[in-house]
Amino acid sequence: MVQCEMCGAETSSPKTVKIEGAELDVCSDCTDFGTEVRTESASSTSTKYSTDSGSDSGSGSGSTGGTTASAGGGSPPDMFDDMDELVTDYDERIRSAREDRELSQSDLADELNEKASLIRKLERGDTLPSDRVQSKLERFLDIGLSADGGAGGDSEWSGGSSTGSYTLGDVVKRKD
Repeated sequence: MVQCEMCGAETSSPKTVKIEGAELDVCSDCTDFGTEVRTESASSTSTKYSTDSGSDSGSGSGSTGGTTASAGGGSPPDMFDDMDELVTDYDERIRSAREDRELSQSDLADELNEKASLIRKLERGDTLPSDRVQSKLERFLDIGLSADGGAGGDSEWSGGSSTGSYTLGDVVKRKD
């Protein structure tokens, strides 16, 4: 018997599921929280995920991953796969880069063709920038707002208990 990495329940047949970018072995009750990951067979050249990104699809090469996956009977791709994470101190980076250039919030908004209220909200951390606005800010202010993989606070956490087997259920409280 194996423990579910999501809720901690004992399960005899865990399924590998991708939940917000992390692959977890979960029980059948927790599989609805993510996208099931297909294991790669020895003769297959496709990826181990449920999306069909290989060139063996023929005429369907222009179709989206969702239609390809559902046509093959699989789950749609995880929406978090293609998303870049935003750094946690994006508001401070924007503000300090603007101040280094000696621009007011209104001046920066004019340069980016955005509203000054948006710049105020971004610098206060009240709102997250859209991908378009993030791109404009990075180009104009010459800053990086995307977090590098693994460079966050997770690298500081050693994890594990005395037995070395923490699960997500040990850390997260579910609202059911």
